Amino acid sequence: MPLIQELHIGTLKLKSNLFLAPMAGITNQSFRILASEGGAGLVVTEMVSADSIRYANRKSFKMLELSPAEHPVAVQLFGADPAALAMAARAAVEAGADAIDINAGCPVKKILRNGAGAALMKKPLLLAEIARTIRKCVQVPVMVKLRPGWNEKELLSPELAKIMEEEGVAAITLHGRPVANFHSGPINFEALRLTAAAVKIPVIGNGGVSGAPEARAILETGCAGVAIGRGAVRNPAVFREIAGELGGRSPELLSDRERVKLFLRFIELNAGLYGEERGLAASRKLVGYWLKGLPGSAAVRASYMTLKTLKDARALLIQYTEERV
Repeated sequence: MPLIQELHIGTLKLKSNLFLAPMAGITNQSFRILASEGGAGLVVTEMVSADSIRYANRKSFKMLELSPAEHPVAVQLFGADPAALAMAARAAVEAGADAIDINAGCPVKKILRNGAGAALMKKPLLLAEIARTIRKCVQVPVMVKLRPGWNEKELLSPELAKIMEEEGVAAITLHGRPVANFHSGPINFEALRLTAAAVKIPVIGNGGVSGAPEARAILETGCAGVAIGRGAVRNPAVFREIAGELGGRSPELLSDRERVKLFLRFIELNAGLYGEERGLAASRKLVGYWLKGLPGSAAVRASYMTLKTLKDARALLIQYTEERV
């Protein structure tokens, strides 16, 4: 059986089992479009607060805006109130979401303090109620994001995955590091293997994937797919590259010049999404990641931080491409 293949998440048929993982401040609409064009079978939004949707927060509703160019797309929600999460799920589906992803794996302290994210792993009955409530109020597949446990000695994900399956959840995404490790340290491949074996629904492995070798290692645990986060930040076409290499084809690697051109497309999409000034500001978080390792990129990054107009950004990147890349 090929490692890269179509995948069904409930009623949703995906062209690839390589997903874009959600990242706060990064996987906005512009980035998701590029990842979809780059071969991702499913893209996932930044975490959206269910409470903010309940209280009609304008910024949170902006995060629910979806483009026809990014489908299929899942909206990831976080919170601890089943009713608020159900309301937010309905709003996401009305906005065009193809799936709902419940975040029960975020390790950030301010999220945990509110009983959301990975805190839900300590309250399986509440997590089950949340999954059940959302599933009953939307017609799209519901997914859940988990961690193996709170520390390296603890393994909660197989049992939690079983509970989620019983509640009608269509897929589990499992970040292979414990909550305490955030995004560093080794991936617990045994946790991925045991969780995938515990349920019949797809388990999507996540964590530490930057190319085909890491994706292969996750898929060989029995996971049905791979979600890629930081490995896609500097290269939204990494999905196509991995698919090519694991499919036995010569990988279509992005050249340095193509990478710069792709970043220019990103900032142009951002300007359309947020307006020129805010769109440029939002792209500053990524310029360091995107151009990392390119010749003379440190000076370009420094200059980029001071730019105010899209015209100036274009001029800077075009000049850099012509002279250094």
